[in-house]
Amino acid sequence: MSEWTVDRAASVLLEAEAARTDRPPITDEWPGLTLATAYAIQDETLQRRLARGERLVGVKLGLTSRAKQQRMGIDSPLVAWLTDAMVLPAGAPVPRERLIHPRAEPEIVFVMGSRLAGPGVTAATALAAVAAVYGGVEVIDSRYRDFRFTLPDVVADNASSGCFVTGPVGVSPRSLDLGLEACLLELNGQVVDSATGAAVQGHPAEALALAANDLGRRGRTIEPGWIVLTGGMTDAIAVPAGAVLAAHFTRLGSLFLP
Repeated sequence: MSEWTVDRAASVLLEAEAARTDRPPITDEWPGLTLATAYAIQDETLQRRLARGERLVGVKLGLTSRAKQQRMGIDSPLVAWLTDAMVLPAGAPVPRERLIHPRAEPEIVFVMGSRLAGPGVTAATALAAVAAVYGGVEVIDSRYRDFRFTLPDVVADNASSGCFVTGPVGVSPRSLDLGLEACLLELNGQVVDSATGAAVQGHPAEALALAANDLGRRGRTIEPGWIVLTGGMTDAIAVPAGAVLAAHFTRLGSLFLP
């Protein structure tokens, strides 16, 4: 068995994604994997995505809810990349043919109007950089068997990225209280979970500020026009084949995933 490196880990994860084959966590074999090295793996996988023709369109946050952070033993979310290959058209079904074990979660989505550069970004300055807010659903898909992973594992795996869809209603962030914006999550017409924007770091703008500051420490900025998925408002739920998932937001409309 060859020694683990950033290049090898990036290859293993991208090959698992392409083959729709799950695997044990990398840390089972590389227990010394650090968070900094995990982000280097994540960045390497991004460069390979871009080299094969994908386009960087934004960032996503993971583990933004307090409950998820407590389960993972951390006190801050993680940040990962979004490319155009992850965009799911409105009304399209969950693309099971390219996913391993998809789970869906509703999110508040920002489209940026101006550049946001950390460190030192606050929730207020972050929100002032937002052009529009949408409801959205992210379909996550870990490359790790049974979604079993440590924090470095999931960071390396681009925060279990799969695909995402944004809703039909875009509003100014100044026209609604995002902390109170509610969402009902339904599966086959039955409510299975609910939450408000306060479930995301207390307010989605706090998550955006954290992303900007994290990227700033990595020498990156959030750019105008980028999409930012602020993190799951509820736990992610499995969507069985043939089921219909619906996310109903107070002011941000409804989304349906067959």
